[in-house]
Amino acid sequence: MPGDFNYRILEETTHRPWPMPDGPWIMSQTWHNLLFAHWRIDVQLLVSKVPHPLQLDLFDQEAWLGVVPFRMTNVAPRGVPSLPWVSAFPELNVRTYVRFEDKPGVYFFSLDAGNPLAVVAARTLFHLPYYLAAMQVEEGSETIHYNSERTGGSLSRAESRAAPAKLTATYRPVGAVFQPKPGSLEHFLTERYCLYTVDGGRPYRLEIHHLPWPLQVAEADIAANTMPEAAGLTPPSMKPLLHFAKRQDVVAWPLERLTSRTGTEA
Repeated sequence: MPGDFNYRILEETTHRPWPMPDGPWIMSQTWHNLLFAHWRIDVQLLVSKVPHPLQLDLFDQEAWLGVVPFRMTNVAPRGVPSLPWVSAFPELNVRTYVRFEDKPGVYFFSLDAGNPLAVVAARTLFHLPYYLAAMQVEEGSETIHYNSERTGGSLSRAESRAAPAKLTATYRPVGAVFQPKPGSLEHFLTERYCLYTVDGGRPYRLEIHHLPWPLQVAEADIAANTMPEAAGLTPPSMKPLLHFAKRQDVVAWPLERLTSRTGTEA
């Protein structure tokens, strides 16, 4: 089993917006040194990019776009030991917030990773838009230096069509740790317990579980960021809202094909 994974997260569930799924979880992950960089973005622009039947989730009638770099360890199926060369790698996602019926979640425009096996597995098993990237992460005592540049064309036809995308950033926490309060913008942007994807017009949900986010206000020097443009989005010129999280242990359930409340296929 993963050596330092915190299984005690499974005992704390009162913070969740809905109960954990009935079936067994299938995968563990640990996320390290995350930067949440968020921009307000035009609602109509995002609506046109979110596939049916998912609905854009808004906070005070405003839409948000996130770029989130971090590093992963303990990436392994349940009961399988984590291996350094396949279970630990950097990842970078571009995301917004959606819902299907009464469950809010995350929708990914792209997920870049520095591990070819992870890219192939995620595309095949979870229908997620993963891309291979050359990534370097230098972690100091407080400051993270992060560089990612999508390579493209080396794994699949889909990847060869991927637009170039790059992020170069230096970031660090600058405030005390806090848990976002329900109803706050920080809670809306981070406390999400599922993700959605659409493949061939069919919607799917993947449920996850973790403890409440231990956030800190952050500062960042973003020298290059073409991640939104690669998804056909241009964030406004406003400075991003920045938060940092040191660590989050996560479990995930199998991908679930969705139907509407009437029992018809969504």
